Amino acid sequence: MSLLALLAAVAASPEPVTLPAKALAPAEIVATAPAVDWLPIAATELLVMDLAPDAAGRPRRVVIQLLPAPFSQGWIGNIRKLAAAHWWDGTSINRAQDNYVVQWGDPDGEDKAKAKPLPAALIEVPQSEYVSANFYGNDGGVDDVIGFEIEAKTSRDPYAATTMFHGGFPVAGHFGSAWPIHCYGTVGVGRNEPPDTGSGAELYAVIGHAPRQLDRNIAVVGRVIEGMEHLSTLPRGTGDLGFYKTAPERTPIRAIRNGTDVPDLPAFEYLGTQSKSFARYADARANRRDVFYIQPAGGVDICNVPVPIRRRK
Repeated sequence: MSLLALLAAVAASPEPVTLPAKALAPAEIVATAPAVDWLPIAATELLVMDLAPDAAGRPRRVVIQLLPAPFSQGWIGNIRKLAAAHWWDGTSINRAQDNYVVQWGDPDGEDKAKAKPLPAALIEVPQSEYVSANFYGNDGGVDDVIGFEIEAKTSRDPYAATTMFHGGFPVAGHFGSAWPIHCYGTVGVGRNEPPDTGSGAELYAVIGHAPRQLDRNIAVVGRVIEGMEHLSTLPRGTGDLGFYKTAPERTPIRAIRNGTDVPDLPAFEYLGTQSKSFARYADARANRRDVFYIQPAGGVDICNVPVPIRRRK
């Protein structure tokens, strides 16, 4: 169900609508959303990266939520195996390209003589897995999807026929197929030229404007839900594509673990994308009516509707 249809249905509802005395900003709508509209994120869905402390000795932890089925499950299976094997321990962040990505993994990964051996259980994932070809035929594929088209003339996505949310993640699609998309904070799999698709050992996080041209060309596996500041503020690399030229420039990775193996990990939750609170929030992101704004936009890019995530109380 597209959000355009959802909003039209709300407008046509016979139930009386009481307008608030003052239009709420998106953050105010999120802050007042009832507890029932928030859905838990299981520890099994999380990946936790601990970087070396910063210059002041403060810890730096990045928490990543992995995508739900049916998307990218081959790569995600590899990532869980790599984390269980403690493979990333002692690797580093090797690239920080301004307005693009931060990338991490084995700094010697391109040198076969020096590269860190990968666990034998990893699988090779085909390019066809960039897209879920029968998305609406997958179990649960329809029930937890809300389309996102506020007005076709102003919110039409330039990269896909439609955009929507699945399990709280932004996705795009057409003709029954769908794929996860690149927004700020998205985590994807680094790879070489096709037909290579990457194993999941080399990962990146988007730290700039949404590079949607990467959709369906690289595997998206999740998003950063906490600690993004530890990636987005890293010094930019001075080499080609933002790679660091020397080892001292790299940020060491102390550990990357599956969420179930991190005893002090807090619980997280997200604002359910099927909830009325989310519909109001999305509409407010598209049409700011709070006092600071003069002209509502009448449309919005799906990447400008980040799904609210917080620590569970």
